[in-house]
Amino acid sequence: MSVTARVRISEIIEDDVLDGLRARTKRLPCRLLYDAHGAELFERITTVDEYYPTRTELRLLDAFLPAIAADVGVSARVIEPGSGASIKTKRLLRALDRPASYVGVDVAAEMLASAEKMLRAEFRDLDVHTIAGDFTKPFKLPMPRRPIGKTLVFFPGSTIGNFEPYAAVDFLGGLARVAGANARLLLGADGTRDPEALVPAYDDSEGVTAAFNKNILTHLNRTRAATFDLDLFEHRAVWNEAQSRVEMHLVSQCDQEVDVGGERIHFAAGEPIVTEYSYKHSLHAMRGLLMAAGWQVRAVYTAPDHPMRLWLCEPRQALG
Repeated sequence: MSVTARVRISEIIEDDVLDGLRARTKRLPCRLLYDAHGAELFERITTVDEYYPTRTELRLLDAFLPAIAADVGVSARVIEPGSGASIKTKRLLRALDRPASYVGVDVAAEMLASAEKMLRAEFRDLDVHTIAGDFTKPFKLPMPRRPIGKTLVFFPGSTIGNFEPYAAVDFLGGLARVAGANARLLLGADGTRDPEALVPAYDDSEGVTAAFNKNILTHLNRTRAATFDLDLFEHRAVWNEAQSRVEMHLVSQCDQEVDVGGERIHFAAGEPIVTEYSYKHSLHAMRGLLMAAGWQVRAVYTAPDHPMRLWLCEPRQALG
């Protein structure tokens, strides 16, 4: 076997897309949902009637940001993994006392560039940096250009629910290491467990979430020369009570084969591809994840209508 052949086989073995499609329960990494078009569709999802998390969290921010800003103090550096369109970012920065620096990290490079331009225009004294890339991977912070106070890691949107619990601990632990000892974490997490609220939120009547989910197949058709026919897959949202998570599936509507990068993948009629999990952590479970990751909870703010929560944390003393 040639060196080239061995390299190609190694690349295939380490390919999480093909590995996921070969598995007994087919999976695709949820990062593929958030290409440029996927990011735009997700912003539309946040505006549909059934999707309660965004508007609930915005009300929480409006109610409690003054107290949070007082705790963070003057001249903060804000780090935001998965910054998206930065709608919540603006609320945070307006509430903080003369924030010094902002670092946004997102895989959607076009949206990130637009957000950077918007933040520079509104916050002219703010040192704005952006990093285009996968925020779940290690990233290096740029050197601040002016003195900073505390570092505030801002991770709203209940995105932490997209991580398997063990991966959530690893990710939050990485944020603790990046932020350092003089830091705070402001985390948004959803604890809703009512399927009557959850399933419509992830399968809205306008079909925006369905389009968002199917866009992952369009992404693979474009980037992997795949041959997915979107009409032959149906979006489905499932509440998994035992695992306390919503699952997004794409269900094959017939017995079919799809070419993905030169490999034929067989789908039986009714067979799903799992594209995303959204864990809904209880108060106790979320506190446990944070503690395991090296964060000490300072305050928890809970919405009255849904158990959406903002968690304000600091590094545990062992990190100091």
